Amino acid sequence: MSSGHGLGVLFAVVGALGFSFKAILVKLAYRYGVDAETLLALRMVFSLPFFIVLGLLADRRAAEPMSRTDWLWMFGLGFLGYYLASYLDFLGLQYITAGLERLILFLYPTVVIVLSAVFLRKPVTSRMLLALLVCYAGIALAVGHDLQVVGDSREVLIGSALVFASAVSYALYLMGNGVVVGRIGAMRLTAFATSVACVLCIVQFLLLRPVETLVQPWQVYALSLVMAVFSTVAPVWLVSEAIRRLGAGPVSLTGTLGPVITIFLGWLILGEALGGWQLAGAALVILGVTIMARKPAG
Repeated sequence: MSSGHGLGVLFAVVGALGFSFKAILVKLAYRYGVDAETLLALRMVFSLPFFIVLGLLADRRAAEPMSRTDWLWMFGLGFLGYYLASYLDFLGLQYITAGLERLILFLYPTVVIVLSAVFLRKPVTSRMLLALLVCYAGIALAVGHDLQVVGDSREVLIGSALVFASAVSYALYLMGNGVVVGRIGAMRLTAFATSVACVLCIVQFLLLRPVETLVQPWQVYALSLVMAVFSTVAPVWLVSEAIRRLGAGPVSLTGTLGPVITIFLGWLILGEALGGWQLAGAALVILGVTIMARKPAG
C-alpha cells in the first residue's frame, strides 16, 4: 500500500468518525437547555470563517471564475444540503436517539435512487429494489427498538420524520451537486455552499430568537466549537482529500462505519440503550447501502 493510499484511507475513516460524532455533540449540548436554532447558529458562526478561507483558496486555484448562474446554484445547494438538512436534523435530535438519527440519515442514497426514478426516469434495477427492501427493513427494526425503549411513540415518530426529511433534503442536494460539480469543482462548491448555509442559519437565529439567547453556559460554546471544527469543517476537507486519493467508491464504503460509530458512542457517552433489534437494524441498513454501492458484475 502506497503512503498516498494509506493516507487516503486514514482521511476517510477520520472523516467518517467526525461526521458520526456530530449527533453525540448535539445531544450533549441539549442537556444544557440550548434550543436547536441557537445551537445551529453557534455551530455555523464557528464554521463560517474556515469555509470562507477554503472557498477562497479553491477559487484561486480554479481555472474559471464562477458565473451568476453558478452562484444561484450555490445558493440553492447551500439551502438544501447544509441549511435545511442541518436544521431538520437538529430538530429531530430533540426527539430521538443519536443512533437512530444516524441510521435514518444513512438512507440518503436510497432516497437519491427513488427521486431519480420518479423525476429523472432512471431505471430501478432488481439489485436496487433488494437494497431498498433491506435498508427499510433495518430502519423498521431500529425504530421498533426505540419505540420499546423510549415508550413515547409520538416523539420517536416525530423525530424520525424530521430526520428522514433531512435525508431527503440532502439527497436533493446531491442530485443538484452532480449537475454542477464538474464545472465548479468539489471543494469550491462545498465551501461556498456551506458558507451560504452558515449565513442562512445565522439569519434564521436573528429572526427567531433575541440576541441575548446567545448567552449560554460555557459548555455549549465548547461543544459548538468542537462540532464546528471536528464534525463540520475537518470532515468536509478530509473526505474531499480522501476522494482525491482513493476515488468516490472506496470513500463511500468507509461511510458505512458511521452508524456503527454513532450507535457505540451513543451507548458509551450518552447512555443510550443498546439492543439486539437495533444492532440487527443497523446491520441491515449497512448491508442495503453496501449492496447499492457495489458496481454490478460485468
